[in-house]
Amino acid sequence: MSLNRRSFIKSACAALFTSSLGNHVCASLGRERVMKLDLSCGRIGVKANQKQAIDYAQKYGFEAVVPDAGYLGRLSENELSKLKSEMQSKNLVFSAAGMPVDFRKDESKFKEGLKSLPNAAAALQRAGVTRIGTWLMPTHAELTYNANFKQHTRRLKQISRILSDHGLRFGLEYVGPKTLWSSQKFPFIHTMPETKELISAIDVKGVGLILDSWHWYTAHETKADLLTLSNAEIVAVDLNDAPAGLEIDEQIDQKRELPMATGVIDLSTFLNTLNSIGYDGPVRAEPFNAALRKLPADQAVSATAIAMKKAFALIN
Repeated sequence: MSLNRRSFIKSACAALFTSSLGNHVCASLGRERVMKLDLSCGRIGVKANQKQAIDYAQKYGFEAVVPDAGYLGRLSENELSKLKSEMQSKNLVFSAAGMPVDFRKDESKFKEGLKSLPNAAAALQRAGVTRIGTWLMPTHAELTYNANFKQHTRRLKQISRILSDHGLRFGLEYVGPKTLWSSQKFPFIHTMPETKELISAIDVKGVGLILDSWHWYTAHETKADLLTLSNAEIVAVDLNDAPAGLEIDEQIDQKRELPMATGVIDLSTFLNTLNSIGYDGPVRAEPFNAALRKLPADQAVSATAIAMKKAFALIN
């Protein structure tokens, strides 16, 4: 008798159920994909307001779209209700917003941004958004690693408390390329373990990681690193490929490729490992690709959708 995949998994689990190993294996085998195909227009160089982004997302088969806190904050309750209904009818949800506070520069700039954060967080919360994130600069011209770590901990703790008060999980993205973290006098956080140390020091509920296949690759990380994570620790995921013909430590951060473009990054391992731990959040492309950015908006979104769906087809 021929068995389809689900029947096979069911039979295998039945045979193994008496052992603890069998229970562990069956918990991960055949897990349905719950991560969302996410459209971030800004990350692919497409200029679009919130309504246009929603239309692009529906047209090209995405499942989530990045929220715009400024736009959402200006909507009346009735307008927001209509927007939510429209998104539901299009089978779309909001993904992860960008965190607007500039915490990387001087103290006055940081405090200025912090004042406006509660309003932005409230706008996102009102719209049902639960995820927000930012990236970490992996180098500094003046601050030693320890001094920079202390500054990041102090500032990000303040930000995290505001976001947590509004039900927002806060993702931090490490930046992996050696060409960047070695570009100034003092290298800083550029790996998953270092980012986990910062998250532990911040010590606020809901702070986690933004994972990027590009940074996972350029940080020389593996499946084993991904398996140290749980779904609760991952806020959002970026999916990219790398240019061919370069060693890992020669890769340049602003020169990436759409998923599956070259096969340099092992996206099958990356995505299937995330799926095995039950990651249920957004996955978006962020290629910083000059050729993509030159395309008309429709073509850029279409090319991104094709690449992302090809990558998602690797999940089994």
